[in-house]
Amino acid sequence: MLLRSLTFLPRLRVSAPQPCFTFICSVVCKSKMSGSSGQIFPRFIYLEDGGDITRCYKFRLVSYNILAQVYVKSSNFPGSPSSCLKWKIRSQAILTALKSFNADFLCIQELDEYDSFYKSNLESTGYSGIYIQRNGQKRDGCGIFYKPNCAKLVSMEEIYYNDLANSLNLESTDTSEREFSDKDNHSDHGDLNDPRIRLKRDCVGLLAAFKLNDPSHHLVIMANTHIYWDPELIDVKLAQVKYLLLRVAQFKEAVSDKYGCSPSVIIAGDFNSTPGDKVYEYMISASTIQLHSLYGCNGGEPPFTNCTTGFTGTLDYIFISNTNSLKPISLLQLPGPGSPDVIGGLPNHQHPSDHLPIGGDFEVLSYSNCSTSKPLEEPLPEINKLKLDNGQ
Repeated sequence: MLLRSLTFLPRLRVSAPQPCFTFICSVVCKSKMSGSSGQIFPRFIYLEDGGDITRCYKFRLVSYNILAQVYVKSSNFPGSPSSCLKWKIRSQAILTALKSFNADFLCIQELDEYDSFYKSNLESTGYSGIYIQRNGQKRDGCGIFYKPNCAKLVSMEEIYYNDLANSLNLESTDTSEREFSDKDNHSDHGDLNDPRIRLKRDCVGLLAAFKLNDPSHHLVIMANTHIYWDPELIDVKLAQVKYLLLRVAQFKEAVSDKYGCSPSVIIAGDFNSTPGDKVYEYMISASTIQLHSLYGCNGGEPPFTNCTTGFTGTLDYIFISNTNSLKPISLLQLPGPGSPDVIGGLPNHQHPSDHLPIGGDFEVLSYSNCSTSKPLEEPLPEINKLKLDNGQ
């Protein structure tokens, strides 16, 4: 639940019409702000090796943790103006930001008020959406919005990470083998030495397969997720991303078998993990499905995607499968540490969430990807045998 701010600039349209895509040049003037209270609008920076922007089929994806209103309390954000935390103001600011991206796909985390606000408002601007709400008492979840004139939803699955706890077979497990520290026995969570309690963090994710409206109807699998936050439970985070990649691999295999092709894969979300830690390294090195980071492979991860008075760092990522079918051609620019619009932490009048949105434009390179690829699978992680690592 971290607010993310952006240094956004208005986009210039290419004169030639582009399917489900409005390209932005790298040479863009900064937008004029109406005083200190004006929102900042997005700027997508064209990558040097971006290809021919007038011929290939392109689409835009943005991932954004919008900060669920249920978590918005003045005590959590002491540096934020009180007016920025009110739902009436913040909801409109978030909606304005989402529309400003002009994205074909929106992967949103900490999405609450889905039925009462976001669904109808985004549908009125041309989006369709799918949504999964967290388990238990949590009211937020993950959503994927897409433009039907760009892609057709052909399959979807829900991910409940609590299923990890249900999959455990503890009958033959000796308590002495559980490598958990007593300091993890947080009274509000119960006994964290019990793997079933430890794993039940009520986190969720979405899997969706889209058939693009390009000449070959290229298939893209999109995953959106929100991984557990607590840095002391890195074993739980690792279990969740291992389960995520296993589910993605299984989903990809099913889609490949049904449609006779090998889809591209994009995984977006708030991973609550910093660059180089065990979760991040697993995402880019797992044998389950080979991935690379959109920003990491194009100049490096941003200095931060979450900015509050208590923490500033990078937690949000977009991972792409290592295929020859998709090529990133632009990145959504983020502010640096000295940017005046993030000083004091988020949210503020310029940025309605404690997280910053990330995203980019992609072009479809390969139209002949009809050889089914069957990814390797890894067994479900044995959470009771994972060592706790307090360091990130």
